[in-house]
Amino acid sequence: MKTHTMMIKSMLMLLVLASCQKSNNTAADKQKDSIQKVAAAPPSDAPRAALRSIVENVTTADGKIYNAKDNTGETMDCLKIIANPSGGYIGVYHTMINGTFKTNVASSTDLLHWTWIRELAGSNNGGASQPTIAATSTGGFVMVWEQEPNNHLKFSYFNSWTDLQNGAVAKTFEAPHTLSTCAEGTPNIYSASSTSVDVGFHYWSNCDVDRQARGTTTWTSWTASAQPQIDNAILYWGVHGNIGDRDGYLKFQNFNFGLIEGQGAKGDFGTWRCYLYDYQTGNADKLSIHTDGGSQAFANPTITALTVGGQAALVITQFIPSQLAANGEAGELIYYKKL
Repeated sequence: MKTHTMMIKSMLMLLVLASCQKSNNTAADKQKDSIQKVAAAPPSDAPRAALRSIVENVTTADGKIYNAKDNTGETMDCLKIIANPSGGYIGVYHTMINGTFKTNVASSTDLLHWTWIRELAGSNNGGASQPTIAATSTGGFVMVWEQEPNNHLKFSYFNSWTDLQNGAVAKTFEAPHTLSTCAEGTPNIYSASSTSVDVGFHYWSNCDVDRQARGTTTWTSWTASAQPQIDNAILYWGVHGNIGDRDGYLKFQNFNFGLIEGQGAKGDFGTWRCYLYDYQTGNADKLSIHTDGGSQAFANPTITALTVGGQAALVITQFIPSQLAANGEAGELIYYKKL
């Protein structure tokens, strides 16, 4: 009997030990899973959240202006701003005059007040709109815009700031339609030089809705391809209209991001919204932008890293359509945040 009792006790001890081991293993597995989940989070998540906060909160910007106009009183629609290597800032934008879009260049010392310099396109060979610009490493400037007729991309190269102010073009290139027989436009510049330009743009897919594309020119040749991965990131949010203008790359905290417009309902300007695209993950966040008056629709976003008063900053522009715009806010919005 004594031996039998000892055997039962021994078995019970083994069961307790096994139970404890199982419990310890389960806890260890849970901890391991937790560590793996934390490690699996994309490293761009935190920078994207920080950037999102900057873009969304117009009310806390260090400087802002609604319905921006140049010193001649003309609207500065779809404004793209860059730092001027010679000092101050350069902006390119379009203004509709007598039913035709004109592309202009202006300068500023504070990002909010702009002095018109000259028209660069629009009067001679058809309307010119949606311009963008980039400085090159050799002191030149590349500008790209939508050119009419036959809505397409046109490129111009200026050798210097002086030449840009004088409208002295060194060379041009007009891209043929490759993805749509109807329209290709709203360019942004990924990289630019006197020998090659890498751009994003939209193409009018099936002559029905705008979709994303990317192309490269050597100033004599042109190659382009659709970018369905960008479309899919915006379509995820229930967008049924155009996916059009964008700006990027913006390098923020060592990761690349862009801003893209998406139209919730085709033909409804009040459904334009802005999305923050993560080039690392291929995902996009729908932005909830807060203006002082509570405007709800936003289009044609741009974002640029530069300095303000010697401090790193981001300047953002968006076009606020009249639909769902707060009083006094419709038109071009400019705002910047110091970092």
